[in-house]
Amino acid sequence: MTGAGSGAEAGTGAGTGTVSPMLVRLAAERATGALLRDHGTLYLDEGRIVHAESPAAPGIDVLLTSSGRLPAADWQEAVDRAGARGRVGRFLVDSGRLTGGELELCHLSALFDAAFFALAPGSGPTRFRYGAAHWLGRIRPVSATAVERESRRRRRLLDRLWPYPDTDTAPVVRRSGPSGRPVTRRQRAVLDLADGERTPGDIARALGRPAFHTLVDVRRLAAAGTVATPRDTPAPPPPVPARVALALQTTDDPDTALLRRLRDALEASL
Repeated sequence: MTGAGSGAEAGTGAGTGTVSPMLVRLAAERATGALLRDHGTLYLDEGRIVHAESPAAPGIDVLLTSSGRLPAADWQEAVDRAGARGRVGRFLVDSGRLTGGELELCHLSALFDAAFFALAPGSGPTRFRYGAAHWLGRIRPVSATAVERESRRRRRLLDRLWPYPDTDTAPVVRRSGPSGRPVTRRQRAVLDLADGERTPGDIARALGRPAFHTLVDVRRLAAAGTVATPRDTPAPPPPVPARVALALQTTDDPDTALLRRLRDALEASL
């Protein structure tokens, strides 16, 4: 349900200091429309990002319905009754299905998750459709600067955890034998689905979690030697003492860190 408009072509901006030079220019121009890349789409309203979606990330519908917070029938009713008017988010709040705060937090989580993949290096040519709008509607706009900064931070975190990005897209399988490191409840849920057929993106959708959070878990498990991809991967480093490993597990926890940043973003916008 994406609007059509005129298109513009640009390169990916490789070798520059920004994730997407075209996004920076559109933000400066206060443009409205859809920025399309191979790995996802960013929707802008007067230069600010109001929504993002990517095939690599579960959408806000999955995050809401898989968690049990919103029945799938209620979501579909909102799309059917308000999608054509671009007011799905407003319908969910006005009808009492969600509070405004719940919708904003879930929306920001889905936005940053999808934007991370849409702005990934090597995401192909960039096109912009002026005037295109998303059917969800305007909920909590975010500056292009904040989205780029968060995307870079997430990329650095993944590289620190396990610098082999093939793990992000290939099916992952649980290794046999103990790893010597503790496994959190979140990671155990990932391990239960690491069957050699599912990719991290598949696991994220099955669990109803943001894809980036699942990548963090998978890379930590790969570094611990607990999961591998069916293709050849580098041997994991030697196990570290349990106390050090526990500290690694709790540092940069994606849920806690993201909620803190979302809280700060909401407070800064008030």
